[in-house]
Amino acid sequence: MKSTRKHKLLSTATPRWHSTPNRMLAGLTLALPALFGAAATQAQTVTLKYSHFLPANSGFNQKVALPWCAAIEKDSGGKMKCQLYPSLALGGTPAQLADQVKNGVADVVWTSPSYSTGRFPRTEALELPFTLPGDGLAASRAMWDYVQQHAMADFKDFKLLAIHSGGNSVISTASKPILSADDIKGLKLRSPSRFAALFLSSLGSTPVNMPLAQVTEGISKGVIDGAMIPWEVLPAIKVDEVTKYHMEGMAHQPGFIQTPMAVMMNKAKYDSLAPELKAVIDKHSGSALVDLTGKAWDEGIADTRKKLAAQGNKTLVIKDADYNALKKTTASVEADWIKQANARGLDGSQLAAAVHGIGSKYLGK
Repeated sequence: MKSTRKHKLLSTATPRWHSTPNRMLAGLTLALPALFGAAATQAQTVTLKYSHFLPANSGFNQKVALPWCAAIEKDSGGKMKCQLYPSLALGGTPAQLADQVKNGVADVVWTSPSYSTGRFPRTEALELPFTLPGDGLAASRAMWDYVQQHAMADFKDFKLLAIHSGGNSVISTASKPILSADDIKGLKLRSPSRFAALFLSSLGSTPVNMPLAQVTEGISKGVIDGAMIPWEVLPAIKVDEVTKYHMEGMAHQPGFIQTPMAVMMNKAKYDSLAPELKAVIDKHSGSALVDLTGKAWDEGIADTRKKLAAQGNKTLVIKDADYNALKKTTASVEADWIKQANARGLDGSQLAAAVHGIGSKYLGK
């Protein structure tokens, strides 16, 4: 009986003695794939699809998009990189880029809020005539300050990485030099935005809404007499080859019309990033990206001026009296916008005053 009892005790104890390593082995068998899976997920490179509408050889692509992508790849240790899609390689139009990034077709886009009339109502104040410096860096810093203080609600559906100036839009013409408001009357000029169209209309010009890709051909064939385009963009689409005269105000004066440009990221994509990758995006966005674009625009403006002068194009700087006449004639553009902003529940006067004040702060800097 004793031996039988001892045998029973051993038989019940033995499986329990073996069960501990078995359970550990089983646990490891289940855990290892999960561990390896997590490691593989962490090791995966995050590729951001970055779309914009200018060609690959443009100043924006070469001096802003490529350096930004290189910086985030370097600082992430190769865990994050870009796939660039210049010239709308993902399809669509410049006006559709905002929806493409909102809906995840692209992860990052560069476009202008002005291409989506009414969608960014507070940001529209940046397009009012004679409000901001004509250069790239000062105007971009002014725009960023204004948006942070007054217009972030416009970008609630996006992760706004930067907003900057597309540069002062100069009036370029093929054969007629423009030195006054009267010289603009009757000309058919390509308009880059709704506000530019209003600006031109108030001066007696006929604004023509035409995609950038068609402007050069339109001028060469006489469909239009010229265009309002920022300095930096002129050589990118070869408008400088079909125009001869380029009219602007003096350097110490606000530019005619500014076009705000925005770098926006898909919110869900940003939120899905690991904290260390978000930190990389944040480091190279905001003021850092505003300064990168602003400096690139100033370099582009300087390079364009030299190139145009070398090929015989003429830069025409209008006199103060003619500049003031332009301001007086186009004053209705701001007055009408204030009424429209008020009708949408905004304080149009306050927003207009804000952009004038911030613009004056950066003028000459």
